[in-house]
Amino acid sequence: MNRRDFLKSSVAVGAAALVPGAVPPLDAAPRLRGGSLLDLPPAQAPVDTIVVLMMENRSFDHYLGWLADDPLYLETGKRLYGGGFRVRASNRQAFPDPDGRLVATYPLTFNSPETNDFRGCPFGDPGHGWDAGRAQRDGGFLAPGSDNDLLALGFYDREDLPFYTALTRRFTVCDRYHCSLLGPTYPNREYLLSAQSGGLKSNFFPQEVGYPDGFPWPTILDRLIAAGVSVRNYYSDLPMTALWGPRLADRALPISAYFDDAAAGQLPHVVFLDPKFVGPSQSDEHPLGDVRQGQRFVWQCVKALVESPQWQRAVMILTYDEWGGFFDHVRPPRFRDDRASRVDEDDFGQAGFRVPTRLLSPYARPNFVDHRLYDHTSILRFIEWRFLGAPPHGPGRRGDAWYLTMRDRYAANIGFSLRPGDPDPAFDPGAIDGPRLFSPACDAAPSVAARAANESGGGDVARGLERGWWEQLGVRKPLVD
Repeated sequence: MNRRDFLKSSVAVGAAALVPGAVPPLDAAPRLRGGSLLDLPPAQAPVDTIVVLMMENRSFDHYLGWLADDPLYLETGKRLYGGGFRVRASNRQAFPDPDGRLVATYPLTFNSPETNDFRGCPFGDPGHGWDAGRAQRDGGFLAPGSDNDLLALGFYDREDLPFYTALTRRFTVCDRYHCSLLGPTYPNREYLLSAQSGGLKSNFFPQEVGYPDGFPWPTILDRLIAAGVSVRNYYSDLPMTALWGPRLADRALPISAYFDDAAAGQLPHVVFLDPKFVGPSQSDEHPLGDVRQGQRFVWQCVKALVESPQWQRAVMILTYDEWGGFFDHVRPPRFRDDRASRVDEDDFGQAGFRVPTRLLSPYARPNFVDHRLYDHTSILRFIEWRFLGAPPHGPGRRGDAWYLTMRDRYAANIGFSLRPGDPDPAFDPGAIDGPRLFSPACDAAPSVAARAANESGGGDVARGLERGWWEQLGVRKPLVD
């Protein structure tokens, strides 16, 4: 039986349960056994280097669903944190196809000669646009309008990506971290950098929507620069900060400079890292790229930070821009947002599905699960607390200068689970090297539905290169092979 026949014949007991949406409390100040880093005055916090590494298009259950029934992880958690230790994860689910038949999720490393296990060939890129996401939320991941084929129901197990498994066991997992919008890459990355997308629902370049010099609204980089806090965007081929035009150009450096600065102990206070988005050595994990290439890139970035003189006062946040169309069993919540609307099609308060987010730091609790509700602006809130005068919890006062929009003003602070005490012994990423051999690019055409989804609405990195838009935004020599 081949993979397609196996999947079509797979029927599970029931479809995935979805929990109701939620809005975080106004000024929650939760308590954590052993205390929180946020209990300290910001200037006394033993963290002054914050590194944010955002990869592409993977959901929580697709990558970390194995945690739900992993004996080692669960037993270690109960030993360290008590019998109530749990993680909201599930990689065994089922969703109706357009004919109403339930189709089960399945391991992507199926060892079928038809497919490329670590790229997803010969499937198409799962749907993850504004409308496709809503179809998935309301009808499941094979619903009409989802723009999905069977790749969306595949998952990776703990043996498949060993370095990611090691990070997950050693550090802290956030099992209620959602991408900011139920929509695609650029709007979510814009929320990471500015707590809004300017009302854009798709991957538009500034030139396409009337901003020839880049997006005009402020970013976290602008706030940090004004406060005299050092910040850099290190990029592998194209810097995402370029979407705001030449005004941030001097803050973007090639990724080689990150490795040099880390080794010299000269990283700035805040770092944003961009993987390689295009070309044969693509490392962003966007389908249909080889996910092991992305794992290798993350390994390199983590290793550089752990071996840096700054590691003992650092935090790295590893996250993903959005769910990429892959299945997840938790219904996306809504957040407070300046562009929230009762009309679903216009609702920027609607978050997307969960993404696999981990906190790596000497102050991160090992084998720990943080259950607080987060989105990309929760990272901004941590930066704003540490460097810009934000309170650790709650919205502060109207008119305060530290926040960018309503979204980050009310966001929960992702630094909550970090310990205030002595740092843990060093983590040795060199002992767990990721795979070095990667599979060739897919040569089969994607499904009609997925191809149509990929070609509709807005731009992407490659189109911006073809039309010279990146150069117009101040990227003088894109590092593309």
